[in-house]
Amino acid sequence: MRHLFNVFGQVMAIERVEGRWNSYLMGPDGKRRKAQLAIPSDVTQGELAQYLYDIHHERATPTNGDVFEIRAASPASGEGAFR
Repeated sequence: MRHLFNVFGQVMAIERVEGRWNSYLMGPDGKRRKAQLAIPSDVTQGELAQYLYDIHHERATPTNGDVFEIRAASPASGEGAFR
């Protein structure tokens, strides 16, 4: 399952592959690049937003002061495909 998060104004894609979390920064054109962020494998799907908040809280601004999930998509559905 892939998850898109708004992390203080930066869109991040997080996906679980073979028991590990992979994180990507999303560009305005929809392309992604690997983020230099290690997410422990024991962080659950429900804890991702809080984990991202804890790691990136220094980026908070008056206009971008939160982390929230934009959407989740299953790769099998074809929805939320990443380039």
